[in-house]
Amino acid sequence: MNAEVVTTRTPWWARVAVALLGLLVAVLLLGGLHLLPGLPNPFAERTKDRSGPVLLKSIQDMSRYEGASGNFEVVVDLQKDAKYLPDVVHGERTLYVGAGSVDAYVDLGTVGQNAVTVSDDRKSATIRLPHAALERPSLDPEHSYIVSQQRGLFDRVGDFFGSDTGNAQKLSILASQKIQDAAEQTELTTRAETNTRTMLERMLTSLGYTSVTVTFGPPPATPSPSHPASPSAS
Repeated sequence: MNAEVVTTRTPWWARVAVALLGLLVAVLLLGGLHLLPGLPNPFAERTKDRSGPVLLKSIQDMSRYEGASGNFEVVVDLQKDAKYLPDVVHGERTLYVGAGSVDAYVDLGTVGQNAVTVSDDRKSATIRLPHAALERPSLDPEHSYIVSQQRGLFDRVGDFFGSDTGNAQKLSILASQKIQDAAEQTELTTRAETNTRTMLERMLTSLGYTSVTVTFGPPPATPSPSHPASPSAS
């Protein structure tokens, strides 16, 4: 008895589908590797800005003269760990570079009428201004970044189900505070007062004044009126 051999042929539509799928994969690979000139990369990413319009919240009149500005950079090394767990299980250490600037200004809006004294011949002027102060630090997002970050197992799981916004905010606040403390140890306010004095001297000299004196500090205390001594009882 001869054994009967049964052969099954693949339907034509299946062969066509496999051929089209292979052609599509080849095109995608060649386009991704830039081997076909003129063919766009199918794996190229596109960024769409879907932000809403900018809303003006408020307008504030400024009466300050920015006399100096300092640029700062600080490396924040922030480490969090558990007392009874190793760092590989629960712990986090982040190195963050914070870059920003601090401006020093003289507030001209607080100058009273008695702060400016002009001579009768209008050739001499004396101006008393408050001491310079420091603005709050302004971090530069383009030059502030995380250098390295090490997390334990529990922290990685927590980041998977949550967000890291709070940690990033804490790093920026800590960097701003360190920059603020460093700015207070510099001569920014002294430089701001010097530049403010130079600006006022040049401006008033151009107006015809030959002698201009600019001082900084609170006005001298007004002496209290003296009271006549009460007559002693005889």
